[in-house]
Amino acid sequence: MKKKSHLQQPIMVSSHDLHLDGDYAEWIAEVKHRYRSAQVKAAVKVNVEKLLFNWLLGRDLVQKKAEERWGSGVVEQVSLDLRREFPNEPGFSTRNLWYMKQWYLFYFTDDEKSFLHQVGSEMQKIENQYSAKVCQLDRAIQEEKMHQLGAEIPLLFALVPWRHHVEIITKCKSIDEAMFYIGKTIEQDLSRDALINCIKANLYEHQGRIANNFSDHLPAIQSKLVQEVLKENYDFGFATVEHEIYDENEMEKALTRNVTDLLLEMGTGFAFIGKQKEIIVGGHVRKIDLLFYHIRLRCYIACELKAKPFEPEFAGKLNFYVNAIDELVRAPDDNPTIGLLICSDMNKTEVQWSFKGIGTPMGVATYNNIRIKDMLPSKEQLKERMELLQKEMRKTKMLMNNLDRQ
Repeated sequence: MKKKSHLQQPIMVSSHDLHLDGDYAEWIAEVKHRYRSAQVKAAVKVNVEKLLFNWLLGRDLVQKKAEERWGSGVVEQVSLDLRREFPNEPGFSTRNLWYMKQWYLFYFTDDEKSFLHQVGSEMQKIENQYSAKVCQLDRAIQEEKMHQLGAEIPLLFALVPWRHHVEIITKCKSIDEAMFYIGKTIEQDLSRDALINCIKANLYEHQGRIANNFSDHLPAIQSKLVQEVLKENYDFGFATVEHEIYDENEMEKALTRNVTDLLLEMGTGFAFIGKQKEIIVGGHVRKIDLLFYHIRLRCYIACELKAKPFEPEFAGKLNFYVNAIDELVRAPDDNPTIGLLICSDMNKTEVQWSFKGIGTPMGVATYNNIRIKDMLPSKEQLKERMELLQKEMRKTKMLMNNLDRQ
């Protein structure tokens, strides 16, 4: 009698009859990597095709002067024609077509050469900085599309999804600002919501403007990286304190109730080490408000919180904490510890004068938007407001119905 194959026999799939070794582990890891790579390449290929189509359609609407030639309703007509031909394609709404035109116009304000001149050097920086990401654009795509895509728009645009591009061109004021957010999207794999939050926080304007002495005490490259990582202002809108007048302890508790939100606001690369980290020197106990380690900078960041404007004596205390971390915690291969003071307000001249004579790298930033619990409506108040709103809506509806009858 012919023996049934494994495919014909009814079985419960499970691990059995195995003698696994290092070769198997290495091989299965390679298979997994190969599949992940295939997933990335497939996604990138699809994105390349869609972006190129969107770009070329936007270009056609501009270069053909479609509205002058065929009338002001031509974009709506193109949308209708495309949706009739491709009913299952969600990307042909009139609004999306206007975005395609706007995308092209955002970069080509005068002529194509101006675009290539403006973004060429910036895109080269991004390519150099995120070379590992560029490898996702596999050789097949580069050979097949470089002559077409590269001649129209930078190939790195393919690493940014279409809806991200829409958010960037509708919210940014310049090509330089757009390039900044394109780079951030590629570097940090930003979701669309995360990108929107970065733009709302005006990260482009605040990045690198923190009051600091980094260039005096760090190598040039490290100083530049630190200024890119630390913000001039932090949005603590996720934290709620009990009363309008609060101290550092209440502020710290509010920030650390949800460490995930805190780390999201601090930025990519921050690892939370702890709060109120004790240091005992000469029998005296002192505590650092927040201690972080930054993976990209490869250094500790000692963070002091002040629920008041900057005072010169704050710099001396932060200097002590930075030196303590360097002496007691920092490993030989770590970079120098950074001090970060976050206060409610500051005068930059006061900060710079306070830094004179201090030999440790430190920066001072501000914060805003901490919510006050007493100022938030209670559940009962919210319910009352909802009832009033519903009552108003019913009145409006009745009024509209009476007008319709007339």
